[in-house]
Amino acid sequence: MHQTRFFKIGLSLFLASGCFALFILFYTVTQLPSVAILEDVQLQVPLKIVTHEGKLIAEYGEKRRTPLKIEDIPKPLIDALIATEDRRFYEHQGVDVIGLLRAVYVLVSTGSKEQGGSTITMQVARNFFLSRHKTYTRKLNEILLALKIEHDLPKEKILELYLNKVYFGKSAYGVAAAAEVYYGKKVQDLTLDEMAMLAGLPQAPSAINPLNNPKAALKRRNHVLSRMLAYGFITKTQYAAAFKMPLNASYHARSIEVDAPFVAEMVRQELVERYGEEIYTSGYSVYTTINAGFQKNAQTAVENTLLDYDKRHGYRGPVDKIVLDQNLSTALRQYPTYNKLQPVVITAVDSEAAHAKNSRNEIITIPFSGMKWTGRQSPEFLSPGHVVYIQHKQNQIFLSQPPVVGGALVALDPNNANILALVGGYDFQLSKFNRATQAQRQPGSNFKPFIYEAAFENGYTPASIVNDAPLAFKDSSLEEWWRPQNDNHQFYGPTRLRLGLTLSRNLVSIRLLQAVGIDKTIPVLERFGFNKERLPEGLSLALGTLTATPLEVVSAYAIFANGGYRVTPNLIHHIEDAEGHVLYETHPATVCRDECEKADLPSFAKITPAERVISEQDAYIMTNILQDAVQTGTGRGALSLGRKDLAGKTGTTNNHNDAWYSGYNRNLVVTTWMGYDSAQSLGEYAAQTALPMWIQFMGKALHGKPESRLPQPAGIVTVKIDPNTGLLAHPNQKNAIFEIFKTENVPTKQAPSPSAATHTHPTQEAPQLQVEDIF
Repeated sequence: MHQTRFFKIGLSLFLASGCFALFILFYTVTQLPSVAILEDVQLQVPLKIVTHEGKLIAEYGEKRRTPLKIEDIPKPLIDALIATEDRRFYEHQGVDVIGLLRAVYVLVSTGSKEQGGSTITMQVARNFFLSRHKTYTRKLNEILLALKIEHDLPKEKILELYLNKVYFGKSAYGVAAAAEVYYGKKVQDLTLDEMAMLAGLPQAPSAINPLNNPKAALKRRNHVLSRMLAYGFITKTQYAAAFKMPLNASYHARSIEVDAPFVAEMVRQELVERYGEEIYTSGYSVYTTINAGFQKNAQTAVENTLLDYDKRHGYRGPVDKIVLDQNLSTALRQYPTYNKLQPVVITAVDSEAAHAKNSRNEIITIPFSGMKWTGRQSPEFLSPGHVVYIQHKQNQIFLSQPPVVGGALVALDPNNANILALVGGYDFQLSKFNRATQAQRQPGSNFKPFIYEAAFENGYTPASIVNDAPLAFKDSSLEEWWRPQNDNHQFYGPTRLRLGLTLSRNLVSIRLLQAVGIDKTIPVLERFGFNKERLPEGLSLALGTLTATPLEVVSAYAIFANGGYRVTPNLIHHIEDAEGHVLYETHPATVCRDECEKADLPSFAKITPAERVISEQDAYIMTNILQDAVQTGTGRGALSLGRKDLAGKTGTTNNHNDAWYSGYNRNLVVTTWMGYDSAQSLGEYAAQTALPMWIQFMGKALHGKPESRLPQPAGIVTVKIDPNTGLLAHPNQKNAIFEIFKTENVPTKQAPSPSAATHTHPTQEAPQLQVEDIF
């Protein structure tokens, strides 16, 4: 009777335990996440910023990952993974019973949880849904999830998820990123030994990767190869060849194809404002308006010009001095590399050269010919222990130094203001201050064309006469009189406006602004995009004493280049999500000519016509004058390009603190700037600094391209005038010249006969200012 009682009690306990276990199992299953989300899973993929052509500018995000479709992954790599991680992958339904029993045996016999018996499917469950803490509850969830995954997804999808999710060490997630990090290759280009190396990493990606532990990595790779041979995935010949291969892995940083860090930072900031922090993991690809070739040329032009200027102004000495009885390779790592400038430490000096070592412990010889620019008579001004910078150029090593002067270059398409190239300084590491967009500097004479445009809108013409004569002003904010000068301290008397702008005569600009009136001029300047709050309400405005950024200045010049339309600078063309779908697309205001009338062309359906802000006649006349400035004026250096479609203007501010050049043809407008971040004299004119930078860029940008000019619009006529008075030329006048006018502004009076009195009377002379005039 007691036996029956104990049996009933035992049976009851067993059934209760079974019911409880079934309840726990049922509850656990109901609490499992839905496998359906794996069908449309969003992997954490970094933000990529690329050029218009798709070349990589920058990548942001802690995890490097490039998702691939299973059909894009080589079969030998899949075979290597299956042979190593889950050889019965195609046989089980998510759980490998044999593997689990083996793991249980190890646990019972050793007390160790090192063998988890996890299949690839179970690892997918863990990687996407569970933590990595080794608990019995997690293992149960892992098993149940694996069964659900196998029921709902095909094997190929499971493999695809695994190969894109699993961690391979060194911030590489997925096989595509791992191939790039360790071998600098696309996964399709990996060799068999390299695939075996990657297939072995998921077991312990930090402990046995070839960069942290080459010996363990080699052992693991060869183990993978032996498993592949044992399971028939490779032949003995393939095994032997791959086994003999050396461990050739090395760290490969993100493969930046176009150097544009200032552009990348501008885009990153805009995306954070637009989408928030999710941009670093959502796999967005931002296609900018940057032209890869233009950007490369812009970077080179800025670097070369700043280095050349810096050398012209002398050697500043070593950046540091260190002791030689230490690990020089380690010591040099604290000194950054700036673009093409590499830090080295001098180890010995003789009469012919200086000898040095770099951070790779390589011996470097700097010949005296590479340091003659310093003005020294021998290399012996250097001493052992000096840390200096060198530059490799034209198969020779030169002593160099990071420039302390700043510079910027911005290139736009004037027809839509797409930014084609932008450089904000010598090196982003040296200074993250973007001088192209953040440096508020005085444009000086680079601003004069906009003053002249206000005059043209108020009846003045290129033939109008303004007196180039001394002036004196007293500003209520100054204690002293201001007596503006031309840069050569000479005065030329009555001057045609064409000559006044071409030769950049300050007194002509000041008298012209006084004659037109500041109240009539400022509204015109606002139409060019200049901020009214930064426009001084005094006659010094004629000399460009406002502040503006290079981007603002180049945008204003684009109005002359495109025939009179206001366009807004644009850097982002479109944004794609991780699947390649367009999330955002810009439609910048565009200069529309005949194409906007073609309503049947769908490519023009989203064009927003740009607003006209000056007449096409004024834009044409100004361009014509600025072409003269290239041919005969302050921009004559640009003649070296051998083109006649270029227009432009220099700008050198007071005390030579800022140097500018803005120039263009119909399809490209570029502004360059040079100056110190803390205002101090450059000691040179723009023709020696900013213009050479512009020439370097434009020479390559326009190479092989046909000349492109604004067409002459209706309402423009060409007549002969007297160069001294701007009046219509006398029929017998031998020194007559051609000038262009708007039809309504053609002179009506004729110049006196050449035999008449020599004195002349200007047509539209600005009122003469007296010394007591106050501005």
